[in-house]
Amino acid sequence: MYPGQLQIACLKIGTFSWVSLHLFCVFNTLFSFERCRTCLEAENLTAVSEFLLLGLSDDPELEPFFFGLFLFMYLVTVLGNLFIILAISSDSQLHRPMYFFLSNLSLADIGFSTTTIPKMLVNIQTHSKSITYAGCLTQVSFFFLFACLDDLLLAVMAYDRFVAICHPLNYSVIMNPCLCGLLVLMSFFGSLLDSQIHCLMVSQLTFCTNVEIHHFFCDAPQLFHLACSDTSINTIIIYFIGAIFGGVPLSGILFSYTRIVSSIMRVPSTGGKYKAFSTCVSHLSVVILFYGTALGVYLSSAVSHSPRQGAVTSVMYALVVPMLNPFIYSLRNRDVKRALQRLLNRTV
Repeated sequence: MYPGQLQIACLKIGTFSWVSLHLFCVFNTLFSFERCRTCLEAENLTAVSEFLLLGLSDDPELEPFFFGLFLFMYLVTVLGNLFIILAISSDSQLHRPMYFFLSNLSLADIGFSTTTIPKMLVNIQTHSKSITYAGCLTQVSFFFLFACLDDLLLAVMAYDRFVAICHPLNYSVIMNPCLCGLLVLMSFFGSLLDSQIHCLMVSQLTFCTNVEIHHFFCDAPQLFHLACSDTSINTIIIYFIGAIFGGVPLSGILFSYTRIVSSIMRVPSTGGKYKAFSTCVSHLSVVILFYGTALGVYLSSAVSHSPRQGAVTSVMYALVVPMLNPFIYSLRNRDVKRALQRLLNRTV
């Protein structure tokens, strides 16, 4: 029964008191699955077709600066990670598990940046802030897909370093191509599950007239704040999913490096310790950068109640981390550096 029909029916029944009318409205709302707080507020709900991404600043004079800066950073991110992938695939000396995982990490970094930055650049160029409802759901889905994939691949790479240092004689047997492919597939399907859970939760939300997102992309927590429906269960689920897909890989990384440090400390010579630890420096740097920026964003959002401040700090893990990863591996890893030089020489 629609609200208008319900009012007509209620007016025809003169014996109903105002309380009876209100109770009947509530029961009609519950059983017809109307997503509003009360049936009298139904006219305030709208079928949202688009959202407004307010971006990083309200000052129009800063838009050309932001456009140039983020375009440059995005191109560096894509080209840097593409060079890593091409160098690994074209050099037979790098056809090893560690570099196989690195190429997948670079691919995930490209996807991670491409999910958010191009839309922001288009909005700045066209002086528009809108994003369609379907586009917003797509951003949420792919953002969590590639963010979780980054997280899981870093854990897999930590396991690879653990086997290489703690069980060097059995490394080629344990880290065989079958297991490497399985670990990447499991990481992908785990990330896909995480992204679909977030996308499903967002798709079940009901939004009112306020569709302004104080961010440069559709972030699930921001959408929860805009929802008219109760999001307490969604918040609990997000923390639970975050503990599984964030806490478990981090625990695996910490366990791996605890065993790695313990094994390195038992090496008698200083040169042997340095050689063993040097194989982990690049990966450890990326782990610290990834989790450090994520923790910084979380703490800044908890301390500061400004949504715009959270958007600015989100730039760190959404663009800066994927951009720096190729430089960390190319500058700290001699094999990757040589492969890149050979690739550039062949290209030139």
